Amino acid sequence: MDSVSCHRICDLDDVVEEKASSFPVPRASHSLNFVNDHLVLFGGGCQGGRHLDDTWTAYVDKSNRKTMKWKKVESGTPSGRFGHTCVVIGEYLLLFGGINDRGERLNDTWIGQVSCHERLSWKLLNVGTLQRPRPPPRGAHSACCIAEKKMVVHGGIGLSGVRLGDTWILELDEDFNSGMWHMVESNQSPPPRSGHTLTCIRENQVVLFGGRGLGYDVLDDVWILDIQEESEERWVQIFYDFRDVPEYASLPRVGHSATLVLGGRILIYGGEDSYRHRKDDFWALDVKTIPSSGLQPQGVSLNGSSVWKKLDRISYGPKSRSFHRACADSSGRFVYVFGGMVDGLLQPAASSGLRFDGELFMVELVLGLSDQDNQQRPGKSIS
Repeated sequence: MDSVSCHRICDLDDVVEEKASSFPVPRASHSLNFVNDHLVLFGGGCQGGRHLDDTWTAYVDKSNRKTMKWKKVESGTPSGRFGHTCVVIGEYLLLFGGINDRGERLNDTWIGQVSCHERLSWKLLNVGTLQRPRPPPRGAHSACCIAEKKMVVHGGIGLSGVRLGDTWILELDEDFNSGMWHMVESNQSPPPRSGHTLTCIRENQVVLFGGRGLGYDVLDDVWILDIQEESEERWVQIFYDFRDVPEYASLPRVGHSATLVLGGRILIYGGEDSYRHRKDDFWALDVKTIPSSGLQPQGVSLNGSSVWKKLDRISYGPKSRSFHRACADSSGRFVYVFGGMVDGLLQPAASSGLRFDGELFMVELVLGLSDQDNQQRPGKSIS
């Protein structure tokens, strides 16, 4: 895979005059997921400093991927927030944390399910009494699912604006009505950060990339959360030799997206650097080069040119953006991207000077012969 092709998604009602309320307003730090052939969008921050509590769904027709229609779900919950996380576990969505209008960090957990009629119902997940362990409140953290019934949460911005470096795992019960948290104890772990990504690459491994650290520096380090059969959970750093990787200096970023796609790769898009310069580039991280077992505590060193590749973009080019959200469909070849903070004058500047985008577009992987021979789908084991 050497390139991607981007396509703007048209709404079915674009051809007629529609009121603005029939589309999600521009936003950033929201959540976007693909579940049961639907895109599900929730919350985020928008112009005027408001934190949204709306849920939207859109059916993805495989015979016409470039056209779809948003439908607003009238649920009233969860409460408005931005910087939360939402992951897919089976046919369910699991939402955690975020920051509300009053700047308060949250640590509530919600579970949602999309019905065949494009309706979505949310309910607060029972995680036990207050005496049970649970993550402290936070926003701008990262999360992903692992091993079908577990969610991993790492880092973020906690109380008083302190960046966190702790790792928690929520394990759901059989009926998805409740769950139990525990904190990962590892001899070494990624430094505290926010605006980074977690991506599940195997049943027992999660990749962490980038983010903003304690010194406000933007990072490009890669870590693996390795979960062994004997319930040992540990972080291991992956080191790369970048001398043969063109443009590697542009890799550090925060507010990017990192999506597992076809062929056992993580597609990294956008984000911003230490100077808040937003990016529009695409990188592929080949996770097949990461050992599935036998990782040593001192870390693993790999040749950067065999792992990292900057991809060409053909056709339509979206604006540079950060704190957008992205998700892959069930095939892993098509990635949907919505919103974010953008450069330019797409939307009137808010009083804070931030500009939010409300565009939905699709990223299609342009496959070579080797990709077609090995069409590894996301969520499957990678050897």
